Amino acid sequence: MKRFRRLRQNENIRNFVCENKIDVNDLIYPLFVIEGVNIKSPIDSMPNIYQYSIDRIDEELQKIAKAKIPAILIFGIPEYKDEVGSGAYDDNGITQKAIRFIKEKYPELLIIADVCLCEYTSHGHCGLVRNCEILNDETLPLLSKTAVSLAKAGADIIAPSDMMDGRVCAIRSALDDNGFINIPIMSYSAKFASGYYGPFRDAAGSAPHFGDRKSYQMDPANGREAIREIEDDLNEGADMIIIKPALAYMDILSKARECFGIPCIAYNVSGEYAMVKAAAQNGWIDEKRIVLENMISLKRAGADRIITYHALDVAGWLNA
Repeated sequence: MKRFRRLRQNENIRNFVCENKIDVNDLIYPLFVIEGVNIKSPIDSMPNIYQYSIDRIDEELQKIAKAKIPAILIFGIPEYKDEVGSGAYDDNGITQKAIRFIKEKYPELLIIADVCLCEYTSHGHCGLVRNCEILNDETLPLLSKTAVSLAKAGADIIAPSDMMDGRVCAIRSALDDNGFINIPIMSYSAKFASGYYGPFRDAAGSAPHFGDRKSYQMDPANGREAIREIEDDLNEGADMIIIKPALAYMDILSKARECFGIPCIAYNVSGEYAMVKAAAQNGWIDEKRIVLENMISLKRAGADRIITYHALDVAGWLNA
């Protein structure tokens, strides 16, 4: 009889044979920066997550630095929006100003800049719109301008999340043409049209004002298509890929790890965060145990890094 329990009998042995571990260096923390002064605005659907104006953002950055979290993913929330999302590629836009501020005070912190138009457009879609159609090719130059503007501001990594076809190639060309050949692209290659994004849209003010995003974000039913999307982005010049959401799409994450020898990042999204927080607040689950189990499950599935709103909590538990 095989006795598998020999390797489970006490904590020292379990730690000795542990196949996967979560580390603070695995964590990427999303951060919301809003235009204005003296703002620390709670997001009701995401407990303990806030929108910060630049003059207040140091409160969160100090926690990030103390926790030794190595990277943030930054989202800007402008005061004004228009049909063409001009705030996204304004060199003096909210995200660009925030990046310059953070880089000056925390030069060692990796800044991953999300590239999309949805937070900046008056209609809330990720691309230009004509007659209720989201335009693909016409959007690419604006995404490219956004990427270059963010790189100029000091972003370390560019992360296009719009899901327009051909955007990685367009952004790579624009970055190279402007002298940013060493700026990596972390592409949201497998981003699904998911119901798990609801709280994020509260946080970023990015809900579409008509229709939905199913014509450009992926069908949750399609796994093989996700691998084709990832392969295409890599061929266009992506250096890393993001699978979003994370927990319901671990099969995609595992297959990507199996097929491609590049860094794979799992995005543990707002709805996944909110469900855990709500259940914990009602006393239905052990929050620490569940969160750490989710994190290690993503590592086991193949994640090299994890974007998560739990990052500060996880870092605190690990550092303790």
